[in-house]
Amino acid sequence: MKIVLAEKVSPATLAVFQQEPGWNVVTPDQIKNGLAAELADADALVVRSAVQADAKLLESAPKLRVIGRAGVGVDNIDTDAATRQGIVVMNTPGANAVAVAELTLGLMISMGRAIPRANATMHQGKWEKKSLQGQELRGKTLGIVGLGRIGLEVARRARAFGMELIGYDPFIAPVIARENDVTLVPIDDIFKESDYLTLHVGLTTQTEGLINATSLAIMKKGVRIINCARGELIVEEALAEALKSGKVAGAALDVFHQEPLKESVFHNLDNVILSPHIAGATDEAQEAIGIQLAMQVRDYLKLGVVQNAVNLPSLSHEEYIEVAPYIEMAERLGHFLSHATPGNLENIQMTYSGRIASGKTDLIRNAAIAGILADSEAVNRINAAAIAQERGIRIQEDKKEFTTGGAGSVLKIVLHSSDGDASASATVLHGTSPRLLTYDGIDIEAPLTGTLVAIRNHDVPGVVGRIGTILGDHSVNIANFALGRSIRSQRVPQGQALAVVQIDVANGSSANAAVEALRKVEAIASVRLIELGKL
Repeated sequence: MKIVLAEKVSPATLAVFQQEPGWNVVTPDQIKNGLAAELADADALVVRSAVQADAKLLESAPKLRVIGRAGVGVDNIDTDAATRQGIVVMNTPGANAVAVAELTLGLMISMGRAIPRANATMHQGKWEKKSLQGQELRGKTLGIVGLGRIGLEVARRARAFGMELIGYDPFIAPVIARENDVTLVPIDDIFKESDYLTLHVGLTTQTEGLINATSLAIMKKGVRIINCARGELIVEEALAEALKSGKVAGAALDVFHQEPLKESVFHNLDNVILSPHIAGATDEAQEAIGIQLAMQVRDYLKLGVVQNAVNLPSLSHEEYIEVAPYIEMAERLGHFLSHATPGNLENIQMTYSGRIASGKTDLIRNAAIAGILADSEAVNRINAAAIAQERGIRIQEDKKEFTTGGAGSVLKIVLHSSDGDASASATVLHGTSPRLLTYDGIDIEAPLTGTLVAIRNHDVPGVVGRIGTILGDHSVNIANFALGRSIRSQRVPQGQALAVVQIDVANGSSANAAVEALRKVEAIASVRLIELGKL
């Protein structure tokens, strides 16, 4: 085996490969004639973030079987090109969780005890002991938004400080939260009750701008906010105003909208701690990432075991061609349902009917779970089932040889939560077009592509007209409009109706404004904006 390490790794990472008899390990300082030439007979390529593994580079690597990325993001790897060449692309999510959690606690202590100001005044020759009286973490309420690997590591450490823990994450089973002494509450209660509030979620359409003027207004006076996740979770101007007014006593920010940070609304505020995206930058975290990746690459090359792959289907090429449209459909259906559960997700039930029931459904299952958990953390079609298990979410699968109606193959998903269920079914038409068939027991055919507005309303006159008028008033064009209503034979309340509207989005703010206007219509019970993307 030939392993090319295109960027510097730790000695412990290198040792994982060197311990394998007969393996040829090429380090960065041994690459003399360019990376492309070195990859001509390589089996594996290991990169960090600097090397661009693009299609052109991969063309020079006919034997390459795996690319390992030491980190989470794979923006520097052309995964489509890798997939076409049959190359597995692996990353290393979660290896820096402890590092991020420790910095989060460190920032909390620094804010509560004014450590940066104490240090600065001492270096200025001042002794300002009286003005530096601080607060203990003990007894304070910590609100954790996002209870993935990092959020739970924060919870375990904060518990040791005697803090009261509350959390929000619709994608974690209540039993996991209870085991970590976290009380699950609605997001508004996080805002209202937290003395300290820390963010540990990915960037999605639902989480972008989560901390804004509206959410800040309902927070406790004197709340302290920590963000070691993504800068876009916070509307920076709104937070700056809250810091100036004293509504927010302090903030500690490791991530920003624009990085590197040059000009910022926070620069002249002395109640903000700023750090240059260093949450995961520890010697131990970087070593753990390197060792984890080396072991993943080694196990794949030796045993065919796939871990944290972002692109590999466990099917033959022929099987993959046949099932690929249903994999795509499953992920879109899962994402369509992902925010429809009334409580915390506990169980996912999937029923395959028709032709797909007789084949391999592992990737269909994983794609559906990946869609359901897409707004939770870094999840893909390979690691989805493992992440669901880690979060205490049970998976149930049933197969039926026949379908009802005209569809040849149908997938039905039921999400069972602590406060109720949500369900939907879909199929693939003409071999390429994923279509919604039912939603919460109501027949409704709609495309599972593009941007959708899912509306639940009372079955009364005038609602359809109001929907069209509001979208038109906000310059939002309707591409497709599907309607469904409850009937006596279905197990849903009488008088309930659904609309799934596919819209053309030229301006995201217009779509968001239209959704807010729809929510104010008395006959409309709920509105969800769902971005599924193009095929």
